[in-house]
Amino acid sequence: MERLTIKKLYNLDETIAKDLFDGLTYPWEALPLIGDFIIKLGNTLDPDIYEKKGDNIWIAKSAKVFDSAYLNGPLIIDEDAEVRQCAFIRGNAIVGKGATVGNSTELKNAILFNGVQVPHFNYIGDSILGHMSHTGAGSITSNLKSDKTLVTVLLDGKKVETGVKKFGAMLGDHVEVGCNSVLNPGTVIGKNTNVYPLSFSVGLITVSTYLCPNASIVSVYDSSHSVHIYFLTPNFEASILNVGSLETR
Repeated sequence: MERLTIKKLYNLDETIAKDLFDGLTYPWEALPLIGDFIIKLGNTLDPDIYEKKGDNIWIAKSAKVFDSAYLNGPLIIDEDAEVRQCAFIRGNAIVGKGATVGNSTELKNAILFNGVQVPHFNYIGDSILGHMSHTGAGSITSNLKSDKTLVTVLLDGKKVETGVKKFGAMLGDHVEVGCNSVLNPGTVIGKNTNVYPLSFSVGLITVSTYLCPNASIVSVYDSSHSVHIYFLTPNFEASILNVGSLETR
């Protein structure tokens, strides 16, 4: 369980939302609190640095926001951030310092830490992206299960209850997600992890990860000093790759 905690995933000094996480253990616990937190924080921001525009929208004067971007509050866009053409920010969102929200990217109930890049055709919903994390073009966070039940996180083959219905992905600091990947509800990706393009991921991923061709990640974990990658073949046959010994079983 410790691998799922805020302290293991994030450097809280790299977000204006640091105080949001006070008293919380797991990052998804912050999801229902984002909107009210933004309103409270926004009303304390320095007007010499931030300009209030519209209903509960605060934009740093150094940020660049294109005219075609749609902005809905509560929303904070921090210093030197960039929100590009036709971005769609639906509300309850924080865009960190120097972060990029790209063309036709949709953001909803999400926190982007400083330096995050979601630059091309991304959907980031009910998610928290750590410092300098990056999602490749077309990659999305799927935040609602098809059966509409509460989201669980797969950890070492067991389900961890989250108590929330909408939960996209928690990306730790310096995560790289390849193009056109789908991060399914309940995905948690640890610091410094690489996920290959076209990946189908769910559960905890805690190491630098490389997918086998035409296979999809289910879960990755470290056990007995070996790294195991659970994946599905195109025929949906579950397999285990022991990266530590490069054997299959």
